[in-house]
Amino acid sequence: MAKRDNTTRRRPSLSMPILRTSRDHHRAGTLTLGNLLAGLGDRSFGWAILVFSLITLLPLPPGSSLITALPVLVATAQMALGFPHVRLPGRLDRMKIDLQKLRRALLRLRPVTRRLERRLRPRLPVIFDPRHERLLGLALFVVAFTLFLPIPGSGWFPAIALFITGVGFVEKDGQVVVFGLLFGAFSVILTIAIVISLIGGAEAMIH
Repeated sequence: MAKRDNTTRRRPSLSMPILRTSRDHHRAGTLTLGNLLAGLGDRSFGWAILVFSLITLLPLPPGSSLITALPVLVATAQMALGFPHVRLPGRLDRMKIDLQKLRRALLRLRPVTRRLERRLRPRLPVIFDPRHERLLGLALFVVAFTLFLPIPGSGWFPAIALFITGVGFVEKDGQVVVFGLLFGAFSVILTIAIVISLIGGAEAMIH
């Protein structure tokens, strides 16, 4: 009976390392983007993309994605260029994070993370072959660029796609990475459709 309990025991929540690390740095007065990422114990692109996309989901004023999406662009660009790990510019490294807003963003994502946590396990290891890293980085950079654009109604989709992909990298689950990339492709198509619609509306008003 004990053996069955062990096999059905729930895996630790994905948000726990982030909450624990952010709380410790908040108490020390050192809660910055660079310290949060370093405190997670892994400077890999998986944690970087996960954390950076989470920052973009914080409840912030309209247009803030022009600033909050920058770290995601930096991380994905460095991945596409073949950097061995993320190197944050000074200002991004020192960017302050509001602990309460970070917690609220994690709570908003709980419906997504709960479903992921039930299914996460190492799968499709070929996805993480070093030969594919630059191509994956390029694809994620395109998704991150759509997040950077200040287009109404499109920001949540690329942010969630990047978050899901980051989770897949952290947990070495290739199926989740593929799902995140497909969702990212949908967000890119949606953004293009919105841009075309806005351009068409603007031309109609002019003429």
